Parts: sequence; C-alpha cells; structure tokens
Amino acid sequence: MSSRPSRNNACPVFIMGSPRSGTTLLYHMLLSAGDFAVYHTEAHVFNMLSPRFGGLRRRSDRDEMLKLWFRSEYFRRSGLQEGDLRDQVLNTCHNAGDFLRTLMDTISAKQGVRRWAECTPENLLYVNEIKKTIPDALLVHIIRDGRDVALSMRPQGWARTLPMTRGGALVAAGAYWEWIVEEGRKNLQRYADDTIEIRFENLIENPTRELARLGSFICHDLDYARIQASALGSVAKPNSSFGLQPHNRSFNPLNRWKSVCTRDELAALESVIGGLLGELGYERASTRSPEPRMRLERRLYRMNYGGKTWLKGRTPLGKYFTDVSLLVNGFEGPKQHSVGTRAA
Repeated sequence: MSSRPSRNNACPVFIMGSPRSGTTLLYHMLLSAGDFAVYHTEAHVFNMLSPRFGGLRRRSDRDEMLKLWFRSEYFRRSGLQEGDLRDQVLNTCHNAGDFLRTLMDTISAKQGVRRWAECTPENLLYVNEIKKTIPDALLVHIIRDGRDVALSMRPQGWARTLPMTRGGALVAAGAYWEWIVEEGRKNLQRYADDTIEIRFENLIENPTRELARLGSFICHDLDYARIQASALGSVAKPNSSFGLQPHNRSFNPLNRWKSVCTRDELAALESVIGGLLGELGYERASTRSPEPRMRLERRLYRMNYGGKTWLKGRTPLGKYFTDVSLLVNGFEGPKQHSVGTRAA
C-alpha cells in the first residue's frame, strides 16, 4: 500500500522551469483563478535561504536567517508581522520545507484561502528536497523553446560567459536552459505521479485547454474567463524582456528567434542545445552540422553550472554562493534570476 499523499484541492503547487520560461505567468494565472494565497514574489527558500543558512536545521541558523529575512522585500510582500512567524519558525521548523510551509500556510490563513503555490524557477534543482520535506507538493514543470529563452535572457545579462569561449551571452543562456531543463526532468522522473509538464507555447496558443488539463491535475478550477477577469500581475501585463506592452497587438512571445537570430547565432546556439530541442519536439532550423568548438563550449558550461550547484548544495561552501545583500534588496526587476543563473 502506497504512503504517497493523494492529490487534493489543498496540496501546495510548485511551478518550476528555466528562467524566462513562463513560470511567473503561470503562477499569476493560478493566483488569478482564486483560492490561492497571493504572494507576489518568488520565495527562493531552497536555492538561496537553505544553503546560506545551514539548511535551517539549527535554531541559531534560523534566528540568523530571520534577522535578515525580516528586513527583506520577501517579508514585506508577505503582508505578515514578525510575530506571526518568529516563534513557530524558531521552535518548530527544522528545514527549508518547514519554513516555506509555515510562511505560506500563515499567509493563506491571513487571506482566508485554502492553498498556496510557489514559483521559484530553480526549484527544478531541489525537487528531492522539496518532496522530502513537503510530501504532498504537486510539481509543475513549464518548458519553453530554448531559443526564445536564450533570447529573453540575453539582454538582461543573466548568464555570464566563460573565459576563452566565443559563443557569447546567447550560447551561455542557451547552455543554461539545456542544463537546467535536463536536470529538472531527471529529478522529476522519480515523482512522475505528482508531476505535470506544461509547454509555454501551448499555454499561449490555447490557454483554455492547457489550464483545464493543469486544473484537473492540481484539483483546482482554472477557468480562463475568470482568470482574465481577475488578471493579476503578468496576466494583465506580460513580463517581456523585449519591452512590448500588452495593449500592443504585436505582442507575441512565441518564436521570436525566427526574426531575431542571425544565421550564425542560430547555428552556434543549436550546436549547443539542438539535441534537447529535438528531444522535446522543437524543430531545428539550422542545417549546419554542429560545430566541434561549440560542443566543447557546451561541456564547459555544463561543468560550470553543475559544479557550482554541487558545491552550493552539498558542501559548507554553499553559503558563499549566495549574495546576502540580495536577501535585503529582493530579486525584483530584470536581474531577478541572475543569482540563480550564476550560482547554479
């Protein structure tokens, strides 16, 4: 007999994916549907707070974390008072999952709603920790064409190029997309019954159908007409890195790479991410053979991202990969995922 918690209309929902894949849009669609706690930020508990503060296992680590967190944008956006959380976090929380559940359950109770969702993209790398500490978590992986992701990341400077590489920021961003999506899909295989995969393109082209499929999985009525009427956050104002406004009829987040990428850029990018594009069913555009130089750059970027993540999550050095000032200033604005990209 399985001990796995059954899905119901109170289970927490984790939306995850590569940065710039539509995690925020999908999160705001859930909030717009109603009966979800409204918390307008990514929590960054597993990828930032946990490694920075010793996994929150010791009371002294939790106390240190709270002193900083109570000064942060994350706390200000919660709508809570310090007294709503302090004693419970210090005395009953023993890991990152405990803290996140305490935080979000408290926000939910204050707002009079049944459930909550979380949308930190880099949670893809922490699926095992999430399921270990929050067993009833439902996992939603949103995937977008890596060429559009790389284009969206490039103007923000979110993926640093490595020394001695020639592919530039577009290839660095594409390599990160490929790496984190592959790592995420591998992690999620273990929890297939509690996982659903959503394609960004399907969500944009047929939101009614895709939201109905998701709603059935998470046991929640995701009526698209009601979502449009409420239109919280990026549902009302798309979070585009290209500066387009929602009232502009030319706003279209799909297949931008077709009109923006040069032939050389596309050939270099597809040399790095073409394998995963094909595996996911995205048709490659470049007819050139993969460049050996770009295959080498792909390996270098994967070693870089994987090595930093291993150090961050498996060693005491993890705390040094978190910029503490960002705990105070928050991850708002165009630099939102830069730490996740660089540190991961």
